[in-house]
Amino acid sequence: MADAFVQALVQGTLLGGYYAIVAVGLSLMVGVVRFINLAHGDMAVLGALIVIALTQAVGLPVGLAIAVTLPVMAALGWIMHAVLFERAMRGGFLLPILVTIGLGAALQNGMFGLWGSNTRSLGADIGGLSWASWSLPAGILVGQLPVLIFACAVVVIGALHLMLRATRLGRAIKATATDPEAAELCGVDARRAQRAASAIAVSLAALAGVFLAMRGQVTPYSGPAQLIFAFEAVVIGGLGSIWGTLIGGIILGISQSLGGLISNQAALLAGHLVFLTVLMARLAQGWRAGHGGWRVALRAALTGRGITARQGQTTAWKGKRT
Repeated sequence: MADAFVQALVQGTLLGGYYAIVAVGLSLMVGVVRFINLAHGDMAVLGALIVIALTQAVGLPVGLAIAVTLPVMAALGWIMHAVLFERAMRGGFLLPILVTIGLGAALQNGMFGLWGSNTRSLGADIGGLSWASWSLPAGILVGQLPVLIFACAVVVIGALHLMLRATRLGRAIKATATDPEAAELCGVDARRAQRAASAIAVSLAALAGVFLAMRGQVTPYSGPAQLIFAFEAVVIGGLGSIWGTLIGGIILGISQSLGGLISNQAALLAGHLVFLTVLMARLAQGWRAGHGGWRVALRAALTGRGITARQGQTTAWKGKRT
């Protein structure tokens, strides 16, 4: 039983790496653009299906197909923000939700029309990596692909953190996240920074979709489930917190793995229960500490302690308009 418990901890931690990748783009969108993209999971699936098509129909190697797909998805994110998201945000609170729900439905039906409803996978295209593993002491098996995904999550989140801190674009994004109007007065092109954040978020979603196709199978309708996992990891780690997505993903992955020791059905239920427990605890804490009613309590419940995108003050921006 102890070995099974340790095995579940290891597998849950590695699973958290995937959840962190699928969640970090959503976290960036919320922290910078103040926009919850409910089509985030569908964009992940779109990226996966494009890579599968380039690999299996065109014959490109998986690595080259990924290198082609990610810039295309980044350009798609830029265009969607310029054409859809900016206009939706001017329409109040409800319109962005309706727009992204409609966008998700359009993406699902478009992918169904192009590729059908059959399940697809990249498992056969990456050779033995999909099932290869290392044996550790006490009979613990560690899959090579989950380790690769977890390492990629750490590298991606670390690179994104450094970009936000050390580059001109990153300072513009952080200044825009703090106060778009004040950032404009300091010479920052807030609209361009928000479009860049959307481009990064969509490309990261596509990368997560590729890893999903390597880990298992995808269909045009797999997106909503990935959105739920991403949202839970983001809320557990704190909305807008870049490194918090990794922590939230690990907590979610471990809770699902431990729940799986009880039954297959209990795995997902355990993750949802941990998410609800964290959310309710923060809601109660925010209600006791805040004086602004339920809005303040809900904001505290979602964000947790600190938001990375808000840590940089607008006054930290130095330079001319990007």
